[in-house]
Amino acid sequence: MAAKRGLIIMSPKGAEEMEVIITGDVLERGGIHVDYAGLTGAEPVECARKARIVPSIAFDDAQNKEYDIVILPGGQPGSNTLAETPKVGDLLKKQADAGKWIGAICAAPIALLSHGIKTEVLTSHPSVKDQLVKGGYTYSEDRVVVSGKVITSRGPGTAFEFALKIVELLEGTEKANSLIEPMLLKI
Repeated sequence: MAAKRGLIIMSPKGAEEMEVIITGDVLERGGIHVDYAGLTGAEPVECARKARIVPSIAFDDAQNKEYDIVILPGGQPGSNTLAETPKVGDLLKKQADAGKWIGAICAAPIALLSHGIKTEVLTSHPSVKDQLVKGGYTYSEDRVVVSGKVITSRGPGTAFEFALKIVELLEGTEKANSLIEPMLLKI
């Protein structure tokens, strides 16, 4: 059985570093290979708090591959860029049409709204709650929400829970639980 694969899409400026790195790290520990895609290429991305992350793949190359989950990190202006970029919407629609997982954390659920990705319930950073409610989504204050094939989470402080839920969904509860003790998490 082939290893599961995840894709984290980073805008050229303003992705939330904790959400990128924590999510990717936990997924790798859970046996899910992660590609970090730079939206405008493989050059370093300046994140929201000025850390620089070097993508492992250009988005244009990644969009031709298949992933078990496509993940959108939050951060500003990164979330707005993801929401405004048509090729991100094309990939999300392809993912949804294939019945595969989509994840969005922090402010990134606004990209679900702008690209027409349907889900019954979601959550986000409080700063974009009103926008999502006005867009017709049922909103939850839960830290992590799974609805259909969409998983959303609140922000940097929920990144571990978000990532563990992804591992649980793709690799099982036992695998997700096996990661908690070695990382010294309190969940």
